Amino acid sequence: MGERRKDRPWLMRTYAGHSTAEASNELYRNNLAKGQTGLSVAFDLPTQTGYDPDHVLARGEVGRVGVPVSHLGDMRRLFQDIPLEQMNTSMTINATAMWLLAMYQVVAEEQGADITRLQGTTQNDIVKEYLSRGTHVFPPVPSLRLTTDMITYTVNHIPKWNPINICSYHLQEAGATPVQEIAYAMSTAIAVLDAVRDSGQVEPEKFGDVVARISFFVNAGVRFVEEMCKMRAFGRIWDKVTRERYGIGNEKQRRFRYGVQVNSLGLTEAQPENNVQRIVLEMLAVTLSKDARARAVQLPAWNEALGLPRPWDQQWSLRIQQVLALESDLLEYEDIFAGSHVIEAKVEALVAESCAEMDRIAEMGGAMAAVESGYLKSQLVSSHAERRARIESGEEKIVGVNCYESTAPSPLTADLDGAIMTVDPANEARVVAKLHEWRDNRDEARASEALAALKKAAAGTGNLMGPTVECARAGVTTGEWSWALRDVFGEFRAPTGVSSAPVAVTAEAGTPLAYVREKVARTAGELGSGRLRLLVGKPGLDGHSNGAEQIAVRARDAGFEVVYQGIRLTPEQIVSAALAEDVHCVGLSILSGSHAELVPDVLVRLREAGATDIPVIAGGIIPPADAEALRAAGVAAVFTPKDFGITEIIGRIVDEIRTANKLDPLEVSV
Repeated sequence: MGERRKDRPWLMRTYAGHSTAEASNELYRNNLAKGQTGLSVAFDLPTQTGYDPDHVLARGEVGRVGVPVSHLGDMRRLFQDIPLEQMNTSMTINATAMWLLAMYQVVAEEQGADITRLQGTTQNDIVKEYLSRGTHVFPPVPSLRLTTDMITYTVNHIPKWNPINICSYHLQEAGATPVQEIAYAMSTAIAVLDAVRDSGQVEPEKFGDVVARISFFVNAGVRFVEEMCKMRAFGRIWDKVTRERYGIGNEKQRRFRYGVQVNSLGLTEAQPENNVQRIVLEMLAVTLSKDARARAVQLPAWNEALGLPRPWDQQWSLRIQQVLALESDLLEYEDIFAGSHVIEAKVEALVAESCAEMDRIAEMGGAMAAVESGYLKSQLVSSHAERRARIESGEEKIVGVNCYESTAPSPLTADLDGAIMTVDPANEARVVAKLHEWRDNRDEARASEALAALKKAAAGTGNLMGPTVECARAGVTTGEWSWALRDVFGEFRAPTGVSSAPVAVTAEAGTPLAYVREKVARTAGELGSGRLRLLVGKPGLDGHSNGAEQIAVRARDAGFEVVYQGIRLTPEQIVSAALAEDVHCVGLSILSGSHAELVPDVLVRLREAGATDIPVIAGGIIPPADAEALRAAGVAAVFTPKDFGITEIIGRIVDEIRTANKLDPLEVSV
């Protein structure tokens, strides 16, 4: 074995950030000291969606799912004592990617770094935000312009930077099949490359440099063989597209470069210790095959279905990577799947089906047109509904959830509220106070001039990166930068995909859905309302709408009239809609941790309006203590990821409507 030369390990990252820039900086430096070889920055939702911490929509969201970065001072503190010229930093940021990269560049310059040596990635894939994650701000056309301007700027000024990470990760979590994941990501890449080529900002002879900096961020699910074949199919299609469509002759520039986070939303609240083996199996799908090995890997923690992981939990995930890379002989061999007829057949099938779906999208006018028409979203909602139906029927097994549910008490979750990290509720007020201090102490005239120049550039055709860098230097805030562009570009509310989703669960006589449909119909009759009406609301900035969409679709199929206006609503807007639509129940979905702030606000507003007969239910990643507090505040029912039976949930909603309206319990035989 002595003569074997081991391959270099992939970049090892942990997706991290919380509370404040100072707290996140300490976390990063500790993780690097434990052997992490790159940084992966999680930004909070206000930062991702272009709001300052003092905006009404930021309430309850500041520092929850990532670090708040409101201005250059926050960025300085975030990377204090971390030499950026020597670091490889991934930033999961999309609508505001240009802004965060500008601040990163300025901090690097202040450190004395040569920006041509900066290495890292900005996710910067807005298409998947419209489809799955929900942190979009601007409409598709100006969003594509921001992406194009970033790519052309980095190719010319920060040549080692990956300005975009075409991101299929969240597509899988939103229900995408492997074929959809490949086809939608590749169609997005084509839209981006076409836009860069057609912008005229890059000389034709340098277009290979553009292609070489396009990277991908991919999900690895638990179906090991299929996921590994998916990665090989990705590589083949990318090679074909870049060679045939863009004429890239340099094989190195055509290389499919991707990073991975394994499937976080596939982790379970029930028996969460099972998540460890899921994480390991999913990691193997993107590391065992040398010819399709990820360039960077970040693993979630075993307890992410419960809440925010602690530093020790993140260390456990890092150690999983280190044991595989350093203790096993994996990196000493060529591709161990080369020549497998089983693998080859599966890869060929994925390539053929994915290319066919890409052709369908091209006929519609490309990825952006397929977003605006609602086609892509409706396909994802449908695929997700079909998968949920398979899980509920038991056709698709989830160990500890719909099979092998009996378990000995777990010492890992003996103290559920201590098994996760919590963000101090007072943190938000401190962040807001520091924001106001920043505004008070900056050169206001310079900031105003920078914003005016940005708006003028946005109204024209010039590259927006230069004015954005000047805004960073001038002390402009995240919200101010975003609002300046909102004034020019407008905002965008993406299609929900709910109304066009087909029925995924049938309601033949004797089925659970038939039973619930009868309950819905009889309750509506007793109330004399024609149909029961359910408002499904997404308060705050949490854009993970998959659960809300599945509840909306199943409630529709059970006979409810569903009011669902999509994401990013204030409690005031939700209550106004509930009163205007005369609904019988309000269902709130929050996965970001802001439930403690926002759900009681909805309750109070309903009571003040005299609507005490409208029950409120809540769903999301809600720790037991928080669930108890919500019920004590008047929430009728709380559902968490362990409650996977959607038809059963709809039945419970009917029961709560009956209770709120003082109707007798209803037993229905179908």
